Amino acid sequence: MGSPVVLGIESSCDETGAGLVRDGRLLGHAVASSMDEHARYGGVVPEIAARAHVHALTPVVRRALDTAGLRMSDVGAVAVTTGPGLSGALQVGLAGAKSLAYALDVPLYGVHHLAGHVAADTLEHGPLPDPCMVLIVSGGHTSLLLVRDLARDPIVHLGDTLDDAAGECFDKVARVFGLPYPGGPAIDRAARDGDPAAVSFPRPLTGPRDAPYAFSFSGLKTAAARWAEGHAGRALPVADGAASLQEAVADVLTRKAVAACREHGVGTLVVVGGVAANSRVRALAEERCRAAGIALRVPPLRLCTDNGAMIAAVGDLLVRAGAGPAPLDVSIDPSAPLEFASLNPVGRFGRTVAA
Repeated sequence: MGSPVVLGIESSCDETGAGLVRDGRLLGHAVASSMDEHARYGGVVPEIAARAHVHALTPVVRRALDTAGLRMSDVGAVAVTTGPGLSGALQVGLAGAKSLAYALDVPLYGVHHLAGHVAADTLEHGPLPDPCMVLIVSGGHTSLLLVRDLARDPIVHLGDTLDDAAGECFDKVARVFGLPYPGGPAIDRAARDGDPAAVSFPRPLTGPRDAPYAFSFSGLKTAAARWAEGHAGRALPVADGAASLQEAVADVLTRKAVAACREHGVGTLVVVGGVAANSRVRALAEERCRAAGIALRVPPLRLCTDNGAMIAAVGDLLVRAGAGPAPLDVSIDPSAPLEFASLNPVGRFGRTVAA
């Protein structure tokens, strides 16, 4: 008998996602976004996000099942994001997942949100090489990781963001440039008509004495804001600014990722997270990996942003690895560090039980 169908639930921010995976194969998934409700405020409002999850969770799960041609009774395990993320949003997803697992009498697995982004690539390209280098670039996280067996082994951090992540930089600069929220896609669209060499924006933490694999985009954000202020009373060349900003971010990300692959003798780079959907990040990563003889893996656009399929993918890996399910008192941890793919905090953000 094969592995069970795993239902994954994601509700860490402004997307409500449900996905169904078995034996590494995506059977179906659905996503509902509350982004339009947040756009008027220029960013995610936690209370609005939590309420949107309450309304969207059941229809999204039903839609994912319909897409897969499955019934609820076909689900053999439930996986859910338990952190990091917005506290209220995470609580909604966990409550729903616990209810479903209890009603179906199936095991429940707590999953780290960022491990979900890593696992998303397996749904398109198959099992991850052991080892592989992973560059996570999302709205709130920029990390360079050495990954072996995602379901069993600890995840090694080579470098993380020290302040603003790449996605935060895009969002904040987009607002300064007069572009809509979310900033990442808006910057990408505006950059199509711009010159990436028009503005000499800095490349943070790329000096010989800097932390080799840490990231910092706060200074770049400030430089872009100062550049925009320098055009007071004149038309702002938004396209050139967007293209130059995007080039600076892509340059730093891919330069450090390729250098890490070379230093650690790793032949595969996996780029995941919402910012992995950025056209220049993808293109420059492909160009530099090809020149360095490194295999590049990037999930399709539909799996780069938050979704339930990626959480189901981690749950499927945990089930097939023989990992124990979450305890009955599993809670959430809104600021959980990424140590293992399994995340089963108990009590009030208490100890974490790894797989």
